[in-house]
Amino acid sequence: MNSTDQLFKNKVLGHPAGLFVLFFTEMWERFSYYGMRAILVIFLTAAATGDNPGWGWARENALSLLGTYALLVYLTPILGGYLADRKIGYRCAVAIGALLMTIGHASMAIETPLFLYIGISFLILGNGFFKPNMTSIISEMYEGNDDKKDGAYTIYYMGVNAGAFLGIMLCGYLGEKVGWSFGFGLAGIFMFLGMLQFWYAKPIFGGIGGIPKAKTMEEIEIPEGDKLNPFTLFDKILMVLFSFLAIIWILNDPMSKIGNAPLITFEAFGISGATITIIIAVIAFFILIVSRIIRYTTLVRDRMIAVTIFSFLTIFFWASFEQAAGSLAIFARDYTARTLTGGYAYTFKIVDTIVTVVPLLIITWVLYSLFSKTIKKITLSNIILGISFIFVWGIVIYKLNREFSDQGTEVPATWFAILNSLFIIIFAPLFSRWWESKYNPSAAVKYGFGLILLGLGFAFLVYGSSTIDQGAKVASVSMVWLIFAYLFHTLGELCLSPLGLSYISKLVPRRMIALMFGVFYIAIAIGNKTAHSLGGMIDEITATYSMSTFFLIFTLIPIILGFISMALNPLLKKLMHGVR
Repeated sequence: MNSTDQLFKNKVLGHPAGLFVLFFTEMWERFSYYGMRAILVIFLTAAATGDNPGWGWARENALSLLGTYALLVYLTPILGGYLADRKIGYRCAVAIGALLMTIGHASMAIETPLFLYIGISFLILGNGFFKPNMTSIISEMYEGNDDKKDGAYTIYYMGVNAGAFLGIMLCGYLGEKVGWSFGFGLAGIFMFLGMLQFWYAKPIFGGIGGIPKAKTMEEIEIPEGDKLNPFTLFDKILMVLFSFLAIIWILNDPMSKIGNAPLITFEAFGISGATITIIIAVIAFFILIVSRIIRYTTLVRDRMIAVTIFSFLTIFFWASFEQAAGSLAIFARDYTARTLTGGYAYTFKIVDTIVTVVPLLIITWVLYSLFSKTIKKITLSNIILGISFIFVWGIVIYKLNREFSDQGTEVPATWFAILNSLFIIIFAPLFSRWWESKYNPSAAVKYGFGLILLGLGFAFLVYGSSTIDQGAKVASVSMVWLIFAYLFHTLGELCLSPLGLSYISKLVPRRMIALMFGVFYIAIAIGNKTAHSLGGMIDEITATYSMSTFFLIFTLIPIILGFISMALNPLLKKLMHGVR
């Protein structure tokens, strides 16, 4: 009998009850993460006067801070995963991460520059402990039950999107309509409740996620015909060089723009020191990857080349997709017609009520299913979870009552960001059926579809913004173009986003998965930073050319790369050696 089989004796909707504890823990973490992120740039760039004043930052500065935050959020999990794997265990790492993020959100609610930076620092560190270890607990929980893993990760992924949906909607609403501190504070409250709910559910996990037993070299499985590839001194020097230069460059960007205190002040041959620094870092990383890949056996080498190509394409996907948290948030607030009256206002209120209440009813039903199976075993955890949902329903009722008491309505700028989660919930089952059918395309074709659909989403904004005057700071473009953009972006995400980690797990030997996950996270991190560096140029490009030109960049590059990915399909199939 497998050591995890006892977890399957007490099922909720056909899965271990522990999966749903993780579902709600992840939901609250995503609630807090996306809720805070939805209002950060809007708060920082809002006018410093008025009923709900912001800080009046330049758009470039706000996006520089967001880009650095987003980049580090994808780098710290490499360290957090390492510590959990070898030292403290997955459950302890999750609890530490949740506590650090709670402190971070509480700090941001104080609304002073010092506490803003303290808060973001705690969020970055907390995310590093939290993010990689939730999925590790699921993997350990389903050991020996691989046939149920796909369903488990689907349920978990729905928790991610439910949290993002509710967090953006409620934190965004309170932040924009009531006060920024309420939005930031709400994110912290639910992160804290999520941490308590997870901590007091320990009895349901048994030994799952506990302190790990270290493996000796003799215990590492090496398939026949394969070989180990230990890190050489040269590898380690390159890793230290890349890490040092990358950290200096990462911190230099916001410090030079926001604090006017750059870490890199030199210039050579007419090129800024920051540019030289990142070029050297990239060269060091490239040499590291190439020098390691060529030392593997042919099969492993080819598959790692395929992973590297997919990682490269991933950078460009996220560099465009993550405009959602930056330039698209600004476009929604300053360039979109959001004031509705008469029948349009009433129709929006009805639609908003449906898309708010229906998902919440479904999640509440899942909560009831968990209660009915585990109320005696993890009573305190369930009580905390129940209180959390009473709180959520109270805020939703307050929101709807306030909106229906007004004659017209102004759609919150953050409302559009919920469309991504909403469209995922609607379309994910269809894409899942597609991938399981005989028409399931290859990885390169899926990547191509994802990039092309992403580019087409921006094409709607190119057309919609064509009436905006050159250099304009405000406009009133129809919101339909933003809705279509989010629809196509989500369709692109469903083609590409779930594939990366899945293909790494299929293509890379088990002993190297952590390393290649790290490489993939670095690719996403670079994509996030690039997204907001380019997004910060919105004013410059709009003043020099037009808003349409700004969005045209994010239209053409993904579409071109999408067709390149499809053209590489025969080569990538060969490199993958039969892996689909």
